[in-house]
Amino acid sequence: MLNIADTLNRWCREARPFALATVVDVHGSAPLPTGTSVAVDAVGNAVGSISGGCVEGAVYELCQQVLHDRGAPQRAWFGYSDDDAFAAGLTCGGELDVLVRRVDPVAEPHLAAALADVAEGRPAAVAQIVDGPRDLLGSTLSVLGDGSMTYGTLDGGPAGQLVADEARALLRAGRTARVTVGGEADTCLEPLTALVHVHASRPRMLVFGAVDFAAALSRAGAFLGYRVTVCDARPVFATAARFPYADEVVVDWPHRYLERTAVDARTAVCVLTHDAKFDIPLLRLALDLPVGYIGAMGSRRTHDERLRLLHEAGVTKEQLARLHSPIGLDLGARTPEETAVSITAEIIAADHQGTGLPLSGLSGPIHIDERVPAPGGE
Repeated sequence: MLNIADTLNRWCREARPFALATVVDVHGSAPLPTGTSVAVDAVGNAVGSISGGCVEGAVYELCQQVLHDRGAPQRAWFGYSDDDAFAAGLTCGGELDVLVRRVDPVAEPHLAAALADVAEGRPAAVAQIVDGPRDLLGSTLSVLGDGSMTYGTLDGGPAGQLVADEARALLRAGRTARVTVGGEADTCLEPLTALVHVHASRPRMLVFGAVDFAAALSRAGAFLGYRVTVCDARPVFATAARFPYADEVVVDWPHRYLERTAVDARTAVCVLTHDAKFDIPLLRLALDLPVGYIGAMGSRRTHDERLRLLHEAGVTKEQLARLHSPIGLDLGARTPEETAVSITAEIIAADHQGTGLPLSGLSGPIHIDERVPAPGGE
């Protein structure tokens, strides 16, 4: 639902009821991911898309029915049929499980608060029950960026506490996902599944080295939604004018800046200085931090010397295994712009456990979470 947060926030401010259709599960090559929503108000205004056009008409009609009947939430399944693909709705071969519910903003002020935070760019999470006891289906709760929580149609009992804990964890990770709680002897709760919609603060990209490659990388990072910082100890090079796409430009020794700035598991550290006096203290520190990606630029010779110096500085083999060096995928990149694509492609692959290989040379599902592990694998 957070894909249409701006419009839903406006409808909530106007106390305008609406029907919300949300993709709560996806199988195969569906066009849009879990959590994507369409909303329809009482006069027929619609916003959003869940299939890129394949089943929008059917979803629109179902939304109108649920909105005007004021009934219980409804489920709809849209899939691919070998006999009649077009009638089934999804010719891409995927399957969508859709939950449609009526939302009254006056009755769900916690939802309105979360949507307002998202519209203002603040982190928030909304958990929606998509499987479990019928009386809880569609129930929601919100977790705001400071960790506070307002229970909505999902009460504040044990089930609500468990879902809230999962929502907080996903908000910290910046990830929308389905979670299942209960169903265990120690909880004595009937199992239920929640879809947690997450809008997290932008992940950070720390680019060290105020060089031409950094200018191109900061632009690519901003395009991908990162909050980009460029850091260099040389004030003549580290200027805002040279890096217009960076959110901030810092003049400081790289390792000193990294010591005092906040990082997390979504942070990408890109070391472009290829100068040992900057690289070694910086990488020694970075490899001991819980960041998501660490890459360092340089030739094969520079890489070998870098490993030797890091080993002498006490960095372990396990820590060195986290280092992407030389940085980037093998795209044959030459220009700063091409190199920026190479680096960001590697960051994306590392984040999603991608192979970095051409899809045309692979078989099976395109999306990694749909792939079946090889026999004997994990």
